[in-house]
Amino acid sequence: MINGAHVIIYSRDAEADRAFFRDVLDHPHVDAGGGWLIFKLPPAEIAVHPTEGPESQELYLMCDDVDATVRNLAAKGVEFTQPVTDARWGRLTRFRLPGGGEVGMYEPRHERATEL
Repeated sequence: MINGAHVIIYSRDAEADRAFFRDVLDHPHVDAGGGWLIFKLPPAEIAVHPTEGPESQELYLMCDDVDATVRNLAAKGVEFTQPVTDARWGRLTRFRLPGGGEVGMYEPRHERATEL
């Protein structure tokens, strides 16, 4: 039986992005050896969206109050690449990782599958 998921973020500066998850986002982690950090994620959901374009995957972190979380992370120097916008399903934004990638963040309006 499947009992977990492992998300991979490919990065042009993996060391900086690992430090970001460790030091800025304060995610608990284990060292898998040689400084290779594996981070514990909060409870997760998966959604399958239709596309007419190329297939891809995205990472969105969820929060209870997107405005407060943006203020907290901005005070730590996090660069937001998209202002908070409203969608039918929640309020969302995006921030830049030190390695150049982006991660989405949103405050869901829908029932959370993590609460099942």
